[in-house]
Amino acid sequence: MTQHSDEVDRIVDAWVRQRPDLDFSPLEVLSRVDRLSRHLDRARKEAFRRSDLESWEWDVLSALRRAGEPFQLSPKQLLQQTLVSSGTMTNRIDRLVGRRLVRRESDPGDGRSILVTLTADGRTRVDAAITRLVDAEAVLLGALSRGDRDRLAGLLRKLSLGFDS
Repeated sequence: MTQHSDEVDRIVDAWVRQRPDLDFSPLEVLSRVDRLSRHLDRARKEAFRRSDLESWEWDVLSALRRAGEPFQLSPKQLLQQTLVSSGTMTNRIDRLVGRRLVRRESDPGDGRSILVTLTADGRTRVDAAITRLVDAEAVLLGALSRGDRDRLAGLLRKLSLGFDS
């Protein structure tokens, strides 16, 4: 092992000595992804906490913010973007309305439907959270050059597309 060995290198090296008949290259990749995922999870929770948001609130508010002006979506559109059940989404919207981060409005195109609209406070919080999140994620990727980041993003996209289809 080199001076740049990490915990995964030590684990794989021990396994290779015990089971030289196996190819441990999947472990070398995915164990690192798993460890990085834990660091990312902590960074995200901290970014959301500092913006006084829960991760589920972030999911809904960020979907509305990404929609652009006037920052509104139907509950069905929110369901499609957040992948939760209808009952869960109704509960989330109720709670966000209670916190004054979103409001319900009648859909002018269909009086029987509603639209969920991001409030000024909701926009302030989601904008603060995305700034904190991007900053925290940049720190996590600090050891990589821009070119390395682009190559890694491409490889992860290629891997991810295999699961998404």
